Amino acid sequence: MISELESHTLVTPLPTVIVDAQTDRITSANALAAVFFDRADLPGAPFSRLVAPGLSELAVFAEEVAYRGTAWTRSLSVCRPDGSQASCEIKGRALTTEPLSLMLVFVDLTEMNHHARQAETDDLLRGGLLAWERAKTFFADLERGNQLILDAAGEGIYGINAEGKTTFVNGAAQDMLGWTSDDLIGRDIHAIIHHHHLNGDHYPVSDCPIYKTFRFEQVHRIEDEVFWRKDGQPIRVEYTSTPIYDHGVLAGAVVIFRDITSRKEQEKKLQGAMAEIADLRDRLEQENAYLQEEIASERAHHDIVGTSAATARVIARLEVAARLATPVLLTGESGSGKSLVASALHKESDRRRRPLIEVKCSAIAPDAMEAELFGQIRGAFAGALRDKPGRLELAHGGILHLDAVDALPLAQQAQMLDALETRTVTRLGDTRPRRVDIAVIASTNRSLAVEVAEGRFREDLYFHLNVLTINCPPLRERPEDIAPLAAHLLKLSCRRLGKPVPIVTEGTIRRLTGYAWPGNVRELANVIERGAILSDQGKLVVELPDGITPNPVAADVILTETDLTQMMRSNIVRCLNETGGRISGADGAAKKLGIKPTTLRSRIEKFGILRGDWG
Repeated sequence: MISELESHTLVTPLPTVIVDAQTDRITSANALAAVFFDRADLPGAPFSRLVAPGLSELAVFAEEVAYRGTAWTRSLSVCRPDGSQASCEIKGRALTTEPLSLMLVFVDLTEMNHHARQAETDDLLRGGLLAWERAKTFFADLERGNQLILDAAGEGIYGINAEGKTTFVNGAAQDMLGWTSDDLIGRDIHAIIHHHHLNGDHYPVSDCPIYKTFRFEQVHRIEDEVFWRKDGQPIRVEYTSTPIYDHGVLAGAVVIFRDITSRKEQEKKLQGAMAEIADLRDRLEQENAYLQEEIASERAHHDIVGTSAATARVIARLEVAARLATPVLLTGESGSGKSLVASALHKESDRRRRPLIEVKCSAIAPDAMEAELFGQIRGAFAGALRDKPGRLELAHGGILHLDAVDALPLAQQAQMLDALETRTVTRLGDTRPRRVDIAVIASTNRSLAVEVAEGRFREDLYFHLNVLTINCPPLRERPEDIAPLAAHLLKLSCRRLGKPVPIVTEGTIRRLTGYAWPGNVRELANVIERGAILSDQGKLVVELPDGITPNPVAADVILTETDLTQMMRSNIVRCLNETGGRISGADGAAKKLGIKPTTLRSRIEKFGILRGDWG
């Protein structure tokens, strides 16, 4: 039985059902609901089986109705016996809350959209009637010989009859198209000015909105198409085509058009400029961040210092490489000055006004390498909150330095080769390639040939990078450079520390020259800076690392008595530091030095070594 409340609520102009939410049963339904669901057995049927996608969405909707008293949704569809689904809007209202009883009213969205399209068509037709009135006036003026009115119009206007033949063309249309009225009147104007799309595809007359105007009595407003001039050049146009009637009989159509070529070109330029500005802004932001990192790390790009033949060979090779745009491979031990040579190459090249972007391949985690090198777009991976150009994009117009290139993962080696060969990069998560113009410097302290042979480096990338090689010799092979390098580094350190430059004695130079420098220039710079900090009484005090390795190249250097005394004293201090001051015994300093304890005590006294001289 239908209650009085249910009977009242079912009197609606839309399909309506009453559902007991506790039992999931339809308790009543009006006739429109039976038609909408295409079934007469709605009362008593489980409601959840009549909607899709399913029970979870229905439960959420029911809870919202129970909480708010009323709600609506478009996330559910009606399932019909033939297996089809009908999209709908469901408006729900709670009739009772304990137990929950719902009144559900259904709106057929397909029918609603049809009505909306019909309304739009009616609006177009009404607009078409207004345009028709204007066109009718044009034809009346033409019949009265008032062609001047049409010719005075700033927009192009032409008419066609029911056979598609041109009936008139005003002066503005002739000026824009380059065709005269004699060229066009009586001829098929579509075949003359509207035969192809801008991309060159044929434009069948059956697809032309202008011909549909008088064949189907429709008004068409087109915002971007192409008419073809007599000289074969296209012009971008927007136009309105309106059917024309003669005493109630369809006579043809009138077309009013405007040349929008300049506007479209400006729009395209503006869009390109905006995209370029956006890319440039991103690049400048990242370049600034990169440069700030470089400044923060106090990375000094000093001029190359040295007078040795080995250094001269490097400089000569560098000058050749700087004039070319070919890839350069820098080889040499760690700390031998490869970054310095890369910086000098950048300064000497035509690309010096654009940045030198360094990628320390060994310092980047493998899973972050692709985004770091090639960039990312927002949403490319978890944590990618914005678009970000990679190091290759930042190096556009400049130089990319791949430091420790042997540490580049194999997957990124393949991507890097593709980017260098095609001169394009595609950001992570993107599909649009971006053009880049970069010169490449790669550096390594390993043999890439060995890496290739052992399968850790791609042979094709090795061949691409190994066009011009510059080997940076270790410091032990060019002892002549140690003195000028030490002086140069000392000046830089003192300037940074705000201290006067101390004197460097010949004995100190001999000590520096006699050391093998396994850490090369980087180690020398550290020793010099430490000496600048510890120097006293105007002389540079140099403390060479424990376990001094003589420089085989400088083995013939003659040391003075003072140098030998200083070396012996320093050696004893280091030994006492190791033994904690213990002189005798199996673990004592005398045993390690190979001398008697009494001899060691005598030398400690002779050299003035005090308890505070060792740790």
